[in-house]
Amino acid sequence: MSKSTNAAAAATTPAIELLNTVNAEQVSDAIKEAGCAVTTTEQDGTTWLHSASHGIGFQVLWGNAVTPGQYADFTLSCPLRVQGGVLPEGVLTEWHRTKRFARVALHGDFVVLEMDVMVAGGVAPAHLAVSLQLWTQMMGQFFLHLRNYKPESVAAAAAEADVAKADESVAA
Repeated sequence: MSKSTNAAAAATTPAIELLNTVNAEQVSDAIKEAGCAVTTTEQDGTTWLHSASHGIGFQVLWGNAVTPGQYADFTLSCPLRVQGGVLPEGVLTEWHRTKRFARVALHGDFVVLEMDVMVAGGVAPAHLAVSLQLWTQMMGQFFLHLRNYKPESVAAAAAEADVAKADESVAA
């Protein structure tokens, strides 16, 4: 391709303005685009965003402020209270072994699902929208993970019981 052809192609391709920072309105719009409602609150000059997916609330925790109200990153955070105060051993390890993008941590009686979103260095507006869609998917997958989790020892015992039942039915 010649230089003049490259220049002509560049002239006809619309330039995408990259986001180097985000504000509450941009993140709120991306949350709405992902299909969630958003509630905003203002405290000490900072706008906080709260939303929900799959019937469970989450919040936006602002990261590095570039200028007042403009951030280079933020964290999506979903704290869940652990009923009975104890999670089955291995549930968090299994999540981290099988999933990417969202992490889980224990904070006292809470298990917290979190995902960082970076815009520093410049990202397309579509990146922000896709990040929020990914977050809602990660939330759904995490809730399924918690609901369906069986420790390996329980799963192995159940498999052995199924084999024993199958052996009995063959012998009969």
